[in-house]
Amino acid sequence: MPENRVDRSQQTLYGSESDNGLEATVSLWDLDFKLLDCSKRFKEHIGLAPRSEVSLWEAYPALAKPTLAELIHKVIDTGEPCTIQFDDPTQGKRRLLASRIRVGLLIVETNGAHESPSSEDNEKAQLIHQATHDVLTGLPNRRQFSAALTQLLPVTGKVGPALMQLDLDDFKPVNDTLGHGAGDIVLKLAAERITKALGRGGTAYRLAGDEFAIIQIGPQQALEAERLADALVAEFKKPFTVNGISLFVGVSVGIAIAPRDGNEGEQLMKAADVALYAAKKEGRRRARTFDPAMLIVVEQRELLRRSLRVALQRDEFFIEYQPLVEPPSNVVGFEALLRWRHPTLGVIPPAAFIPMAEADGLMREIGQWMLEEACREALAWPDHYTLAVNLSPAEFLTPGLTDRVSQTLDIVGFPAERLELEITEGVLLERTINNLDTLNTLNVLGIQISLDDFGTEYSSLSYLKNFPFDTIKIDRYFIRDLLQDGKSQAIVRSVIGLAHGLGMRVTAEGVETRQQAAWLQQEGCDRLQGYSISPPLSADKLDDFIRQGARDQSAATFDEFHASP
Repeated sequence: MPENRVDRSQQTLYGSESDNGLEATVSLWDLDFKLLDCSKRFKEHIGLAPRSEVSLWEAYPALAKPTLAELIHKVIDTGEPCTIQFDDPTQGKRRLLASRIRVGLLIVETNGAHESPSSEDNEKAQLIHQATHDVLTGLPNRRQFSAALTQLLPVTGKVGPALMQLDLDDFKPVNDTLGHGAGDIVLKLAAERITKALGRGGTAYRLAGDEFAIIQIGPQQALEAERLADALVAEFKKPFTVNGISLFVGVSVGIAIAPRDGNEGEQLMKAADVALYAAKKEGRRRARTFDPAMLIVVEQRELLRRSLRVALQRDEFFIEYQPLVEPPSNVVGFEALLRWRHPTLGVIPPAAFIPMAEADGLMREIGQWMLEEACREALAWPDHYTLAVNLSPAEFLTPGLTDRVSQTLDIVGFPAERLELEITEGVLLERTINNLDTLNTLNVLGIQISLDDFGTEYSSLSYLKNFPFDTIKIDRYFIRDLLQDGKSQAIVRSVIGLAHGLGMRVTAEGVETRQQAAWLQQEGCDRLQGYSISPPLSADKLDDFIRQGARDQSAATFDEFHASP
């Protein structure tokens, strides 16, 4: 047998001596139950002449019986080791320890006819299992995954294994809202679904967290892999039931085929990861097969990431300001909107770089620059104008936020009562007590607090009860079809009534037409923001806008400033 096919982690078993001074009876089989390698003791004990192929059923005929064969297949399918006992007509009672390992099946014959099962056998099985399997799901772990790729690659022919990278979609909110115990249950159920869909056509692995992988071997790999991936996506559209609660956790899949997409482990994993990123970028809950064109997107992402790390030092960020108006046309302030002008790619939209900055831990520094810059600019505005500044979840959850805000106001000399900080509902999901303490401290300083994008994430009336927000902002999602959709009208009316009942103001975002503005004014909405009033303005255009006064701004401002860069 070729030496490179041997599972090196088991070499001590092949060459070691047992307690009675004899070499152990050990054999290693592939997933088709063909002998890969064995100890000298096995060859002597079984009595088979050396030849190119020996099957498990030839070596141990008793295992071909349906009941025992089922146990062998169960070891392969579940990864759980198993002790199998049977009567041999020539050698009496025999006992085998069968365990799924990296490249197939390991069988150790643990005793002769006169011996009984021992705790040592069980301990050995348990140690093998723990070293090679994920504790929570029972699936083979990352160590087995890496070893399997090493064994299978590189391939010399045209057809090699298919690698699928799987990521669960919307898994984090399960942990955030229901706790890690519920998350663990979902992971176990997810592993069961993956194994069930996979059948015997490959091996599933849990790599880490909510990341799984599948290695599939066989003919027509591209077609079979895509069929399996589509089946997995469909399977994960069904709800998970945890403690009587129905949860929807989807799956995204990236597929790479060897040797077409890579003939080494790292190459194939990168290709599958790129395909997974494409699946998530296109909306998640779908499967994508690697295409070289996908690398362009990844390279652009990495270029942005590298550029983002030096953008602040290179003075590439700037701020635009969008007016906030009390109907019909009384300007009361501006919201500061962060922008990034990349030296070669032009202006990058916030949705493209802010999540990246949050993930890379850059938002604290960027947010601090934005707050100080906007406060300095706002000093030149009329004294009654407010400044609204967004706080990202990553920035809000960073320790020392209140001290940094207070120090910035002191350094710039900007009155706290003119500053309005906008947070989204998402920041309230984690460490609720600490978050409310932070909000209360900011409130004590005199800063106004606005709940942004209300109704689009994890809305809870307990937020409004536990903290007296100054303003609730209705997301543009409900304003877009306001005049045509009765449900949107009912929701907006309800939010306005709820906020006023709690002593809070209401701001409507995304007001694009005069008709929308008129409807919102009639319903008692306190402030409007959107292109019907003005698009975001660069700092050098604010003076002209302010000088025009608050009179009839909804018409004049739109015509004059809509073409602004």
